[in-house]
Amino acid sequence: MPSTVTITDELANQLKPYELQIPEILQLGISEWNARGQVGYNGLNGVLEKLAALPSPEEVMALRPSLPLQERLEALLEKNRTARLSADDQREWDQYQYVEHLVRLAKINAARKLKVTDS
Repeated sequence: MPSTVTITDELANQLKPYELQIPEILQLGISEWNARGQVGYNGLNGVLEKLAALPSPEEVMALRPSLPLQERLEALLEKNRTARLSADDQREWDQYQYVEHLVRLAKINAARKLKVTDS
């Protein structure tokens, strides 16, 4: 069923280049909005906020997932082993994978910096 949404002119101008992707953008936005209260999403926020604060190389190397985030990751892994991930679970898993990739890159760079200072 088609719906009409009223948005500001400023937002309409920002969306213009993405006109064909608006349904997907809205779906992703809704998923993110719904995920705000989930334990796993909050765990990702902590990691991303830490990286955004430009931590020292030592702090980057010490980054570990919070206990609730680790438990959520383990639950998704178990669900994937015993059943199949739902589309929402798969999106969540993909999000975790992407953040893990960013953390690995940060740790590689931190290790390089630490190696240079040790030399």
